[in-house]
Amino acid sequence: MSDAKKLARSALDQLKDVTTVVADTGDFEAMVKFKPTDATTNPSLILAAASMPAYQSLIDEAVSYGKENGKTTEEQLNTAMDKVCINFGMEILKIIPGRVSTEVDARLSFDKNAMVDKAKQLIALYKANGISKDRILIKLSSTWEGIQAAKILEAEYGIHVNMTLIFNFYQAIACGDVKATLISPFVGRIFDWFVKNTDKKTYEPLEDPGVKSVTSIYNYYKKYDYKTVVMGASFRNTGQITGLAGCDLLTISPGLLDQLSKSTDTLKTQLDVEAAKGLDIPKVTVDENTFRWQMNEDAMATEKLAEGIRKFGIDAVKLENLLRERLLN
Repeated sequence: MSDAKKLARSALDQLKDVTTVVADTGDFEAMVKFKPTDATTNPSLILAAASMPAYQSLIDEAVSYGKENGKTTEEQLNTAMDKVCINFGMEILKIIPGRVSTEVDARLSFDKNAMVDKAKQLIALYKANGISKDRILIKLSSTWEGIQAAKILEAEYGIHVNMTLIFNFYQAIACGDVKATLISPFVGRIFDWFVKNTDKKTYEPLEDPGVKSVTSIYNYYKKYDYKTVVMGASFRNTGQITGLAGCDLLTISPGLLDQLSKSTDTLKTQLDVEAAKGLDIPKVTVDENTFRWQMNEDAMATEKLAEGIRKFGIDAVKLENLLRERLLN
């Protein structure tokens, strides 16, 4: 191996210089391998991990906790569901130095008060296990109701939120306006929609519709000094990731982390705070009517938000069924 090859840094290490890398997985071994700062989970990731032998103790402990702390089967199930999310979160926090995102059940996505109550329950459960709320991000669907729940949690309870399933510029601005800690725009799912619904099937990284969406949100946030940070999510290829180098955070699956770790291509920073401040971007105001109209006018965002909520809801039901079966045995 040449000296130049030895000295070449991986694309992943170069990315970590300009962006906080987050592991998009429930697999602890992947976190140990790639050393992300933060990690995120959702029912789909936990459901996948729950079928692996290595994680059975976390499932069994949640089931036992549910039996001990619920009177009816439904109470036991709800308690076990919360506890399994906390169990995975606590194991993740042993590995990473930063924060873990824990998701509120997507089936509550249109009930502001239910989302607030569930978030408080999850934070209380973490606290009972010795975990400070500063290391937790509560993940909420970015419906209008979810955004209003975020406003309450951030302002009244000091609970930090991760607004997920972001597909639309105005949706993102509404999240920033309520001072959500973090948003997760879904790059790959935007790309999927355009591939399915238009004649164009491939894109250069900077022309990718998902990359362009996150870039416009990032630039607006930095132009107007929003405190909310942007975490690009849901990637289909490494080009989408490198096209957003410089974004506040990027949450990346183990497969793509592995590809980046093996690449020694030179990485160029694409997003920059000072460059964004120099852009001519008009200020917009987003109230409920504007939000609902802009989402209505954006077929991609409307379809992908609904689909995302449905899919997370389906996996939540599957996880519930798995826990119910064990509770009844």
